[in-house]
Amino acid sequence: RQILVLFLFFQILGAVILGFGIWILADKTSFIAVLQTSSPSLKTGAYILIGVGALTMLMGFLGCLGAVNEIRCLLGLYFTCLMVILITQVAAGLVIYFQKEELKEEVSRIVERLIANYDPWNDDDKNDKNLQDAWDYVQKQIACCGWNGAKDWENNAILINKSMSEYPCSCSNSSKDSEENTGFCKLDIALNGTETSADWPVHKQGCMDGVQNWLKDNLGIILGVCTGVAVVELLGMILSISLCKNIHSEDYTKVPKS
Repeated sequence: RQILVLFLFFQILGAVILGFGIWILADKTSFIAVLQTSSPSLKTGAYILIGVGALTMLMGFLGCLGAVNEIRCLLGLYFTCLMVILITQVAAGLVIYFQKEELKEEVSRIVERLIANYDPWNDDDKNDKNLQDAWDYVQKQIACCGWNGAKDWENNAILINKSMSEYPCSCSNSSKDSEENTGFCKLDIALNGTETSADWPVHKQGCMDGVQNWLKDNLGIILGVCTGVAVVELLGMILSISLCKNIHSEDYTKVPKS
């Protein structure tokens, strides 16, 4: 019974990974939406997660089938696929770790381009509108402004034309703008064209710092989950190979010959 529970756990784990990959592709209201629409690498990663999740569910089913019916080839296949998945996860983690600076630069380029082209009145491109809404949501939830800071918004074409007399509402730290989640808000007091982002009533923290702080605060949970999954996968490999060794093959030399 314990063996079947473990294999069932792998099916649940595969469903979770599959669901996470689908969520990345379907999400339209968070920071993930900004990245997955603009970065082909994140889309590829989402498809890989979907494939790994589906494969893990299939392997859980085959493992159950092989254990119940004592089929060596299914248990061997289960062990092999589980080993491939584990090696792939470790390799992906190493790539992310050693390429983190390149990934950070790519994210910076994506967000800075989005901010520079931000236009709340452009409804022609639904994809751009969804991206802008997602970025407004991020700034509102994290209480940040721009990627490196509010100064990033000084590159926005519309704000340049407005002589910086307006600012993004989603960046506001003022309670009067709490209902304005998108678009631009006007400064209460204009300075006759000498305004800069320093004059805006906005959050001073850049979203990059907010995201990094969130990762630091939750790093223990993330590492714990990844370590737990790896340990369970190792246990599954050990269990499957042990079952495979304990299954006795028929000795056909003892079968009477006709």
